[in-house]
Amino acid sequence: MKHRSGFVNIIGNPNVGKSTIMNALVGEKLSIITSKAQTTRHRIMGIVNGEGFQIVYSDTPGIITPGYKLHESMLKSINTALVDADILVYITDVVEKIDKNPGFLQKIAKLEIPVLTVINKIDKANQEQVETLIQKWQNLFPKAEIIPASAINNFNLEKLLQRIVELLPEGPAYFPKDQLTDKTERFFVAEIIREKIFNRYQKEIPYSVAIEVESFKEEKEIIRIRAIIFVLRESQKGIIIGHRGGSLKTIGQLAREDMEAFFGKKVYLELYVKVNQEWRDKERKLKKLGY
Repeated sequence: MKHRSGFVNIIGNPNVGKSTIMNALVGEKLSIITSKAQTTRHRIMGIVNGEGFQIVYSDTPGIITPGYKLHESMLKSINTALVDADILVYITDVVEKIDKNPGFLQKIAKLEIPVLTVINKIDKANQEQVETLIQKWQNLFPKAEIIPASAINNFNLEKLLQRIVELLPEGPAYFPKDQLTDKTERFFVAEIIREKIFNRYQKEIPYSVAIEVESFKEEKEIIRIRAIIFVLRESQKGIIIGHRGGSLKTIGQLAREDMEAFFGKKVYLELYVKVNQEWRDKERKLKKLGY
C-alpha cells in the first residue's frame, strides 16, 4: 500500500469544540481547552503518524470579527487554513445558529477539496434534532460528508479519523515520523500559563493577557523557566497577583504541575506580571509574542 500524507485543517466558530477534537485526534493536549470562547489564538499543528500515513492537523482560532491587531492576526490564520488544506474539517455543534458567518460558509461550500462537517455535542440533543441538523448542513454543503459526534464522549471520533486517512492524498511524510508538533517548548509553556489564567478568571482578564517566556534553561534534572504575564492595565496586574501574591502563586503552582507532566521533568517556574497597554495593537510586540 502506498504512503498517504496531507494537511488537515480544523476550523469553526468559537467554543464548538475544535481544540477538544484536535487533541483527541492527536492523542496529546496541544491546544488550550476552556469553556470560554476565543481560547485558541494561534494556529497549532499536531502530527499523527500511523502505518502508511501521516496526518498534519492544524487547529485554528475561532472565526471572529476583528476588533484589534491581535484579532486580525487570528483571522489571517483562519483564511490561510481554507487555502492550504488537503482536507478541511469544519466543526459546528448542536446549539450554534447554522447561518452564523455566512460569508465563511459560502467560501467552504465552494472548496474543491474534501470537507468533513462535524456536528459536535450531539449528547446535548435528541435523535430528531440531530437528524434535522444533518439535513440542514447537507443542504448547505452538498459535497461535504456530515459526521455527528460527541468529543466529550469520544463518539464517532474513530470514524472521523478513519475517513481522514481514507481521504489523504498519496505522498511521502512531510515531517519526521517521531515529530509531534511544529511548536517550540516555549510555546507550550506560554499556553499552559495562559490556560490557568483562562480557567481562574472571568470577563476581560483572560482576553487581556499575553505570555512571554523570557528564559527556558533545561538542565539534567530540572527545567528553569522565567515568564512574564502581560496585562493591559494596573488594575488587572493587581488581580493577577492577588492578595500577598496568592493568586499568582496558585497560577504558578498549577502551571508548574502541568509542565512537569508535559516535559516529564521537574520544573522551576518564575512568574512576573507587567503592564503593557498596547500589546494587542502593536505589530512589533505581537510578533515578539509569536502572533
